[in-house]
Amino acid sequence: MLATKNLSPQQLSLYTATILSVPITLGYYLMHPIWWVALLVLIIIFIGSFLLIQFTLERFIYRKIKLIYKFIYQTKASKREETYYKYLLPQKSIDEVREDVEKWAAQQKEEIEVLKTNEAYRKEFLQNLAHEFKTPIFAVQGYVDTLLDGALENPAVSKKFLENAARNIARMVTLVSDLDEITKLESGEQPLHKENFIIQDLIKEAYDSLSIKASDKNIKGSIKKGCEQPVSVFADKEKIRQVIINIVSNSIKYGKENGHIVASIYKTDGKHVLVEISDDGIGISEEHLPRIFERFYRTDAGRSRDVGGTGLGLAICKHIIEAHGQTLHARSKPDIGTTIGFTLEAAK
Repeated sequence: MLATKNLSPQQLSLYTATILSVPITLGYYLMHPIWWVALLVLIIIFIGSFLLIQFTLERFIYRKIKLIYKFIYQTKASKREETYYKYLLPQKSIDEVREDVEKWAAQQKEEIEVLKTNEAYRKEFLQNLAHEFKTPIFAVQGYVDTLLDGALENPAVSKKFLENAARNIARMVTLVSDLDEITKLESGEQPLHKENFIIQDLIKEAYDSLSIKASDKNIKGSIKKGCEQPVSVFADKEKIRQVIINIVSNSIKYGKENGHIVASIYKTDGKHVLVEISDDGIGISEEHLPRIFERFYRTDAGRSRDVGGTGLGLAICKHIIEAHGQTLHARSKPDIGTTIGFTLEAAK
């Protein structure tokens, strides 16, 4: 039997005209058995039915479908689109049109979900931003008001309050600077100046620059055994220095007394190098891991502020690594430690 599921309007018109004309012609022939007259009747009924059905389909059905397509694409039709609507669209079957509409609906649903997610992220970001600025601003306001109310007359108190105010202002400056850097990285305003360098040397320099902070908790930094052999990478050295310093700094902040930070370097496929920095600190719960590279995201807001920082360090790392066309990842377990790794292009 002829499959009618995916017939175009022309095929459907032919099919319906045949079904109508053949029985009518047979009936006429039985009453008037003159073959040439019956043939003429068949031709007239077939052509008339075909034209009428095709006109009805295109006029009353595909005209509506054309409006649906225009609504889907939400644009004034160009000459090319008008040609499509006039000549190509009528060649499609109803099922093909349905598939187009379902595809459009699925795409719209996906876009709506993305917009909802982005809106939720935007609201959370603005709330976090307001909170990050509110804390130092209110602190500075409190110190200044106290000084104006008479504390200026006491040199010891005024000096202490001014120092506290200066620290909070420095925090705001750092916050604005970090936000500006992320914006520039996102917009591509900060070009990468790539060069070949030994990644182990950069890690050692990062350990040295943070040695005072690490010594306060007696945390030792090292390179994993078997990974000491120099490995060259092709990247922006200063940007990668910033990434390593941010990661090591976090390891120190959330590290345990007498802890260790270990860097591992692996050649992967001959074209890339994997760098991982691990600590034996307090770790991160699994539900927080997917979001630790978001701006201002803190696994524990109070604890994070106690140890300082703007909450943007890992977000900056993510943007720098992605600007290199590479990836950043994290593994962690509470009370076991955290490993943050990223890939870089091997030296050319």
